[in-house]
Amino acid sequence: QVRLVESGGGSVPDGGSLRLSCVTSSISLDKYCVGWFRQTPAKDREGKEREAVALIAGDGKTTYGEFVEGRFTVSRDNDANAVNLQMNDLKPEDTAMYYCATDPRRSQCYRRDWMFNSWGQGTQVTVSS
Repeated sequence: QVRLVESGGGSVPDGGSLRLSCVTSSISLDKYCVGWFRQTPAKDREGKEREAVALIAGDGKTTYGEFVEGRFTVSRDNDANAVNLQMNDLKPEDTAMYYCATDPRRSQCYRRDWMFNSWGQGTQVTVSS
């Protein structure tokens, strides 16, 4: 497993922006799929899996959840060994804990959280109406 650290969460008003960052010193993230997922306490209590927000594969291909609707952009910063998630036009329904994940066994991405074996601790995003 890989130790991942997220940062950049916070509280913003409806329509605001945040930039999340995921870093590690364990592996070179540019070779593997890195995903951003989110979870709310209610869905966690219901036993639902974490929701895929954005994924970037080892070949640079990106995939987004349908709810993103062009508002978010996932990108790599190879100099910093980081994967960033720029979130614009945030809505109250985007409020959740956001996690980054990877699995050094795969360069391709899959939307299911159980396909990843390494997770960060999460960073809270709160959007007020």
